[in-house]
Amino acid sequence: RRVLALVPDLKRLRLSSLDPVEIDDDLWRLIAGEERLMPHLHLSLQAGDDMVLKRMKRRHLRQDVIDVCNRARSYRPDMAFGADIIAGFPTETDEMFENTLRIVEECDLTFLHVFPYSKRPGTVAARMRDQVAKDSKNSRVAALRQLDREKRREFYASQLGRVLPVLAESGRARRVGLQGFTDNYIPVSFAAPPRLVNQVVRVRLERLEEARVAGTLVEGE
Repeated sequence: RRVLALVPDLKRLRLSSLDPVEIDDDLWRLIAGEERLMPHLHLSLQAGDDMVLKRMKRRHLRQDVIDVCNRARSYRPDMAFGADIIAGFPTETDEMFENTLRIVEECDLTFLHVFPYSKRPGTVAARMRDQVAKDSKNSRVAALRQLDREKRREFYASQLGRVLPVLAESGRARRVGLQGFTDNYIPVSFAAPPRLVNQVVRVRLERLEEARVAGTLVEGE
């Protein structure tokens, strides 16, 4: 609230790595009513199984995450979610991992940051006896990353035809023109003059590309 109040020219504020239990009533009011707070939240999920979450010493359970996503979408129907997920935490069984896959679907998570568990000396997890085999860990990471690709494409496709605000950035290659992200974090490329860099412009999302959406600048609407 203070940042938004002190920087009135700030058009976009995007929050990431949110612990689900740290979203208090004050932040909920901002999510519901502050247009400059983007409809995209990245959650520190880590796992979708309650026992794994307890062994990780997380303060939330899977239902807490589901409740957060449902509440946020009740305020902002266009809300998109990302999440950090660790695969192969010690003692994680195939059934526990399936719970993580399921919560991605249940919460309709779109942007996954997936990491394999790795030992950190001196931690309780490193001393646990039931370490997950490397092959199992790798296959779980691969399954989550494949699900991530599928969820992104599904989400991008659902937005085709819409005209959305995009913060214009310089294209990495001349053929790209400009690029940027919609308010709900879809990467978009579009032809536009360089003078529009750092401005929020309106772009019609038209077709899927390999890792982004191609669009057309909409002027004069």
